[in-house]
Formats: sequence, structure tokens, C-alpha cells
Amino acid sequence: MDTQADKLFTMTPKRLFDCIDYQLAHFPKDDMFAAKEVGGIWHKYSTKEVQQITDKLAAGLIHLGIRTGDMSIEQRDKIAIIGNNRPEWMFLDLAVQKAGAVLVPVYPTLALPELEFIFNDASVKLVFVSDQALYDKVQQIRSNTPSVQAVYTFDYLQSALYWKDLLSLGTASDEEVLKSINAKIGYDDLFTIIYTSGTTGTPKGVMLSHKNVLSNVLSCQEVFEEFCTDKDRALSFLPLNHIFERMVTYIYLFNGVSIYYAESLDTIGDNLKEVQPSVFTTVPRLLEKVYERIMGKGQELAGLKKKLFFWAVDLGSQYEVGKSMGLWYNLQLALANKLIFKKWREGLGGNVKAIVTGAAACQVRLLRIFTAGKIVIMEGYGLTETSPVISVNRYKENGRRFGTVGTVIKNVEVKLAPDGEICCKGENVMMGYYKRPDLTQEVIDADGFFHTGDIGMIEDGKFLKITDRKKEIFKTSGGKYVAPQPIENKMKESKFIEQMMVVGPDQKFVGALIVPSFENLKLWAQQNNIVFSSNQELVRMPAVIEMYKQILEGYNVQFSHVEQVKKFELLASEWTVDGGELTPTMKLKRKKIEGKYKEAIDRIYS
Repeated sequence: MDTQADKLFTMTPKRLFDCIDYQLAHFPKDDMFAAKEVGGIWHKYSTKEVQQITDKLAAGLIHLGIRTGDMSIEQRDKIAIIGNNRPEWMFLDLAVQKAGAVLVPVYPTLALPELEFIFNDASVKLVFVSDQALYDKVQQIRSNTPSVQAVYTFDYLQSALYWKDLLSLGTASDEEVLKSINAKIGYDDLFTIIYTSGTTGTPKGVMLSHKNVLSNVLSCQEVFEEFCTDKDRALSFLPLNHIFERMVTYIYLFNGVSIYYAESLDTIGDNLKEVQPSVFTTVPRLLEKVYERIMGKGQELAGLKKKLFFWAVDLGSQYEVGKSMGLWYNLQLALANKLIFKKWREGLGGNVKAIVTGAAACQVRLLRIFTAGKIVIMEGYGLTETSPVISVNRYKENGRRFGTVGTVIKNVEVKLAPDGEICCKGENVMMGYYKRPDLTQEVIDADGFFHTGDIGMIEDGKFLKITDRKKEIFKTSGGKYVAPQPIENKMKESKFIEQMMVVGPDQKFVGALIVPSFENLKLWAQQNNIVFSSNQELVRMPAVIEMYKQILEGYNVQFSHVEQVKKFELLASEWTVDGGELTPTMKLKRKKIEGKYKEAIDRIYS
């Protein structure tokens, strides 16, 4: 019998928007998309409704004057979208493709100068935003972005143009133009331009074709079909602005998985219980937050319940995937699952088969504990430039290994450069950086390999392991090289360390900036009768500093002498995207942090 992947490869879709026709032909849904609307009721959109809405919206865009020219990258009009995950986001994505235009997704958290740069660099013609706040944000730069002709909103606002008005604009003539454009759009044509803010520098527009993203969808098909069918639901909350969530969305659509959109990051817990999804994607930072909340509740327990809770956590932290742990361990784990971990699964909706995570390294301790609790976490790896997936841990145990990013997916080739840099080749590698052939040549070599900038190794000839970022490795004044990520990832396993950045280029020793887990630190302070009035006061207290010194000394023994953190500074506030310390995918902006906390770093080396 043919698998779903076999059917897809036989059909050979050439454009991402072919997912609508494919779904109609194989598994038409009454809930292709769903979201909470007025009154807190889940509104479902069937596959047929989505087809009708996207066709009308595409015709409306053509009526507005959106043009494709000769289908070259420059002549095709660009449309920006800034907003939260919702059905309208995907309606626009599909409609823009059908109209032959190019969607430019933008992070809602971007600063005004970056937003202005993107609009001007891409000559954005139309902008779609979610709400009043984002509408006002765009209005602040309208006078500096002459290409923008109109701004539409998904929420109805009296002061703005409303997206639904476009549904009734298209004429019979526009519909005929739409059909002719659809027939012209091919596999190799540009699908989207995604501007990566990166950790430094001006945003770069990554050009991804239908081939790039669709090849990634098809290559990941066999990964998802291990646990996903057209009877499953997914909860979507990781920003669609990022290619990870957007590509996975198309996997869902070609598999017939219904997509339900979370109301916000604050309502994920409630939405998980309502939707009871089989799968969702996330980033390690959010998983860490979930784990910290669970640990906080565990701390509030008393007596036998508290002992059982932490007994289960300790048991889970010993778990090893794909390895026999012995009869006694298995019996204990079965009991822990019945008494403790069952409640964790219920907190995630009670039906989760797998959680897919990427963008940054996930703490191995979390992977062990969640996996022991029958919550499969599939950690993967990739970049916007690779559409994005290069490798991923599989659903089946023999395809997973803790501390790695899994095995390389189908139709993608990976090789390690002499210095250990991971290089990738395949149809998933981007067309290039928009208007920047010079930057493109820097990262794609003559043989077509994209140089990721990540350093890695292959374990057992099968599992890819990321060891550091090439540009983040630094040299001490003694001439010794230090890779900060392994140190940071290991020490963040402490429940008292929320965030951490290793410092020390050209210095005699390695230091660190540490953001405490204030929830756990405050509880510790109360238990030790330490009185404080603010975070600033707490992090300066000698007893607190001494406690962190002991934590670091405990981890330092696992590193060579040159890698050991000798001195540190505790910081009073968390690093955030809005604060400028993190990228939208939660990576550290090291240069920004170094500049912002220069005085703290100077104190380390004074």
C-alpha cells in the first residue's frame, strides 16, 4: 500500500498553494483552519471555504493593481504581513502566491529602523497587519516608505482599510487574469523573501522558491507520517514569520492535519486543553518555561506528594533513549508515569504524540525527563537559508539521540568542512540573498554547498551534533580557543540559571553574565530567611553570590581548565526580544549584550 509520502511524490506538486487542491482531493476537512473569534468560540474554516476565500482575496489583490510583470524577482510586487498566527495569515499567504506576488513576513517585534529598511529594500506595495498596535507602528514610518500604497488590518478598525473588503473587489476579468497567473507559476519561482535579523548587522532578505520549501516539505514527509494522519490536530503558536512554523504548516496541509491557532502565548495552556492537539512546534525557551512552571508547582507540594514528584523527576533525568534501563528502573518509571507524568501529559491536552523543537539547543535534561514521561520531543536543526530543516530526531526511538539534532533528512546532503563547519547541499538551499549576490557568494560555494556557520560532528556515522557557532568561538589572551555554547547549555541545566552568556575574548580567563531564574532564587531566599525588596538587591547579596559560585564550581569540573568560568556577574532582569538582547528565534545577540552590559563585563575583568 502506498504511504502518504509515496502519494505526494507521485503527484509531484509544483507550488505550495497546490496543498488546497491536494487536500480537497484526498481528505477535505471541515476544520482545515480554526481560531477563536468573537465570543470565545472556535470558528472552523473548511478546505472548500479556504479555497473560496483565497481565490477571492487573490482576485481582489489583482484588482488593486498587484502585478507580476515578466515574473522576474524584481518585477513581481511585494506584500508585507505583520501579525500573530491566525487563519487570515495563511489566507493571505496562499492568495499572494496565487496572485503571483511575493509575501514578505515581518516580525511584530522588529524595531522601527529595521521595519523601515525592509519595506524600502523590498519596495513593499501593500502591508497587512493584525491589530491597532501594529497598524499604529506602521503608520509611524509611512512617510519614510514611499512604496507602500495601503495598509490593511485583520481586526476590524474604523480608522483602517479592512482585509475582508478585498474579497468582493475581484471581477470576472480579474478571475481570468488569476487563472493565467496560476498557470505560469512554476517550481523554481520565488515563493517568499524572509528577512533574518540575525545576531548582528543589517537584515538580509533570504529568497526562498517553491522548490526550496516544497522540497523540504516532501523530505520531511516521512518524518511526520510516523505519527501524523488526517485525523490529527496541531496547535500553532510559533510565529509564522519564521520559516520553521510556515514550512511545518505546509506539512500539516499536505497531510490533512487540522491547524488550530492559539489565541496568544499567554493562553497556550488553556488552548492545549481545548484543542487536545497531537503535535505542535516550539522553541527550547518555551519548553524551559513550561518545565519551570511544573517545577514551581512541585515545590508547592508537601509531604509524600512532594517526595513522589521529585522522585519521578529524578527518575526521568536518568532516562536514556533507545537503551534498556533494566527491569527495576522500568517498573519504577511505569509507576512514575501513572502517578506523576500522567498529569504533565494532561496539562498538554492529554493527546500530544510529539513536540518538534528547533532554533536553539534544547537542554538534554529536559529531553530526558519529558521523554521518560511519554512526551516525545523531536529536536531538529536548520536555518532560514535551508528552508529550514537539515536534520531532525525521529519519532521512533532508533531515530533519536539526546544531545544531537538527529539524522539528515531525505534529499539533503551534509558534509563537514576541515574546521568542522556544517555545509549543506540540496533543493532546500535558498536562491540567495535579495539584492546581495556578494553575501550569497560568501555562504554558497562553487559546488553549491551552503556554509551554515555552525560547527558540528557526526556521531556513529548517523547523528548530527552541533558543538558551537563558528563566529562565537573566541580565543583567550593565552591563545586558547573557547566554545561558549556547550558551557552555557550545560550550566543552564541548573534550576537557578535562566539565561547565561560566556564572555572572555582576549582575556586571561572565561567569565559569564548570568540571569538567575528568579522564581527559584526567590524561593531559595525565603527558605534561607533572606530579606530583599527587589531583584537588584537580591543579586548583590553575598549569600546569593556565594550560592552561584558553588553552582558554577560544580559544573566547572566537567570542563578543561581554560573553559572554566572563573568570575561572573548576576543580572537583575531577563533578556528579551523586545529588550534587544534576543533574536525573534530566541538566540543571544552577543554583541548587543556585550554593549549593554559593558560595565558588568568590565567588573569581571577589573
